[in-house]
This record gives sequence, structure tokens and C-alpha cells, in this order.
Amino acid sequence: METEDRERTTYTQEQIEVDFFRPADAKGIVELFRAVYGEGYPIKLFYDEKALTEANSEGQYYSIVARTTSGKVLGVVHLYRSAPYESLYEAGAGLVLKECRNLGLNKRLLHFVFDQWASTQDNIEQTFGEPVCNHVHMQRVVSQMAHVETALEVALMPAEAYDKERSAKGRVAALLAFRCYKPKPHKVFLPPAYERESRWIYAALDDSRDLATGKKSLPENLSSKGKMTVFDFARMARIAIYESGHDLAQFISDLENQALAQNVLVIQVWLKLSTPWSGSAVDILRNKGYFLGGVLPRWFDEDGFLMQKLICEPYFEEIQLHSDRAKEICAMVKQDWTRVKSTGH
Repeated sequence: METEDRERTTYTQEQIEVDFFRPADAKGIVELFRAVYGEGYPIKLFYDEKALTEANSEGQYYSIVARTTSGKVLGVVHLYRSAPYESLYEAGAGLVLKECRNLGLNKRLLHFVFDQWASTQDNIEQTFGEPVCNHVHMQRVVSQMAHVETALEVALMPAEAYDKERSAKGRVAALLAFRCYKPKPHKVFLPPAYERESRWIYAALDDSRDLATGKKSLPENLSSKGKMTVFDFARMARIAIYESGHDLAQFISDLENQALAQNVLVIQVWLKLSTPWSGSAVDILRNKGYFLGGVLPRWFDEDGFLMQKLICEPYFEEIQLHSDRAKEICAMVKQDWTRVKSTGH
């Protein structure tokens, strides 16, 4: 404890700079991830100095670093593409050395990203974050950076990812929160089964929408198109549906079977809200045991809708939430999960 207290007082704000990645930071970022997560972080890029340097050089990742004037890396956050729309960037993979967490580095890093840099980039139209729910620290910071919570991902990450800090007893949930830089007003078709919840979520967005109800049937002349990505370490699959057609039920079943063969415990499906048959697509998922996740603004450029299915416990009792809005979204999600549980899907 004495050593940690000495380290806590070693650095002042004037001795720490926040700036873009430089090749000399790669070793420090790798050491930082090992110090916080051991070998348990699921994105192995952050354990490979050469690969991390190349990813920054190629623009796949933007590493924003908090370092001392002597070059020691104390914290980092990343901006990267993870959604189908290329001008929507995720902020994540952020962490700070334990002994430096009283210095406000998370806030400085994210302030640099969101308030100083992102707004000046032509290719960034919106940002989002996935603050985890085994603590509220990042939730608090993200909300201070003008992001609006719109969805909750239940049981997203395995507890093993947090073994180093012993901060999770079960799988960890995450919020989805978005900030708009370049508005794109457009028409959205809300699924009737979740129209009330969706309208409530949309009411707080800083980008306007023309809200309608998606009541039409799936078109007989369209075949479903989509892509599934399986994250082995997290035992989680994400299915992006680019086209919902007459065969959607079978299309989902086929991908589900592939995912289950790989021992996944969580399946997420992203649907488009730009079609008037969004409600029919959602109803198919509901009948297959999926429950509400929430709204995904600009996910496909047009908005998306998250549905999710668990082959594990939801661990709702472990979810920690900062804002009243997040708590309301969680209540909606839990209520719909209870519906699924009661029907035996």
C-alpha cells in the first residue's frame, strides 16, 4: 500500500500529456494491458507491439495516449470502426494504470477524443461507446461527454476478462451510448412490439427522426442477407442483417446453429429500422427467444435495432448503472427477458 501511495503522488497533471500514438508508445500500451488484464483481454492486438503500430499506421485504430513527459504510458483509449457504417466510430479499449486512477486521465483522454478531435474529422459522423456495467466509472465519464444511452447488451463479456482486478462475479453487461457530430434526419420504422420503448429512447437523441410504425409483412421477392461474426473468447456471436426477406426465420436459424456449434453463450442480432417490415423481422426473433436490446443510431447509416439471446444466466443482479436513463433501459430489457423466460424459449 505504501508503494502504491507513493506512485499515486509521483505524477502531476503538468507532467502528463495526452496525444496521438507514436511508435515508441507501443511497448507501453502492451505493458499497460498486461498490468490491468493480465493475458485476459480478448483483443490480442494489444499484446503485439508490431501489430499495434501497423494498425495505427493504417488507420484501423487510433490510439490516444496519456504518457508522462519521459514517455511512460499511463493510460490509453482507442477509436476504431466496429459497426457496419464506416463513419460511425467506437471509442473503447480504454484503461489507466491502477495507481493513476485518481488523476482524471480517463476524462482527459475522452475529452481529447470527443471534444477536441472527433468534431474536426470529416470522416467521423458519430461516435459511440460500450461502457461496462461491473462499475460505473466509465458510464459517468461517457455521459459527461454528451453521449446518450440507447441500448443494453446483457452478459456481453466473460468474467474471466476481469480476473486481474476481480471486479466481476459473472458475465458483464455493457451499455451502448451515442454522440452525433453530423446529423442525418431520416425516417425510422419502429417495431410495434417495442414502439413505446423505442419512442422513449428516441426522445433524448440529439439527431431528429421521422418516426413511423413498421407494420408491413416481409417482402416475398427479397431473400435475407447478413453476416455473422463469432468472438471465441467472449463466446458471443453478432449477426448483422443487411436484408430481411421472406426466408428470415430460416436464415437466422442456420446462423444460430453455426454459432451454437461454436459454444457461444450470447447471440446478438442487428436489424435495420429503415424498412416498413421491421416489426415482422423483430417478431420472428421474438418467437425464437430473442429479447430487447435497444436502438442503434446510424448503425447501418440508417438506424439499427438490437435483439439478443442468451444461453446463460443474465446476471441482472450484478449490473451497476450510473444514470436514471440507463436504469430505465435496463428495466425495459429485463422485463422483456422475463417474457422470454416465461415462454420457455
